[in-house]
Amino acid sequence: MKESLMEILCDPLDKSELELEVEERDGEEIIEGRLIGTVTGEEYPIEDGIPNLLPPDMRDD
Repeated sequence: MKESLMEILCDPLDKSELELEVEERDGEEIIEGRLIGTVTGEEYPIEDGIPNLLPPDMRDD
């Protein structure tokens, strides 16, 4: 996932902003990390460069 995507991504639950926590990066590409809803506190994983923005009740853990 490119960090520039943060400009257009929002929390799917309430459309608030997301905070980015990076665990692994390759240049401009975020490989592993998580997005956190600033209002809901919900966490959305980034795995293999792909953010999973499915609501929590629709995700396979």
